[in-house]
Amino acid sequence: MPKHRQPLTRSIILMGVSGCGKSTIGKMLSTQTGARFFDGDDFHPTENIAKMSAGIPLNDEDRAGWLVALRDLLDEHQEPIIIACSALKQKYRDTLNQATQKPTYVYLEGDREILIQRLTERKGHFMSVNLLESQLSTLEPPDSNSIDFQTISIHLSPEQIVSQIIS
Repeated sequence: MPKHRQPLTRSIILMGVSGCGKSTIGKMLSTQTGARFFDGDDFHPTENIAKMSAGIPLNDEDRAGWLVALRDLLDEHQEPIIIACSALKQKYRDTLNQATQKPTYVYLEGDREILIQRLTERKGHFMSVNLLESQLSTLEPPDSNSIDFQTISIHLSPEQIVSQIIS
């Protein structure tokens, strides 16, 4: 645990496709800042998990209730929190932005090859490498003119990524 924590001033949504490191970075960021970390995967209804486990991509309707649950999570906390959430489309981020506590987004960006490698090596997760193409085709990267997001390459080490987020 770090000697001097650097508290967050706003909630952070770590976004990107499966395998980009949202959960890993979220846990490390939580340790560095003292902010609570929530993995968005834990908020999926069982129907969504069953669908993804069967290799069936989620659609907008499937994601709607999940996104509302994450928006409500932001509203339930007065203090800044960290959420790992794919937030693939702008309209999904618009739902999250309806929270009273406006989050800032960190888009963990990486190329297909490293994502495939990570997903192939990952064990015990319902999201398979077979669904990566669907996520990549659904992904709408944040507008580069937005002041509420930061893009960070997943080619950096997790420590470097966390350092960039809190700097």
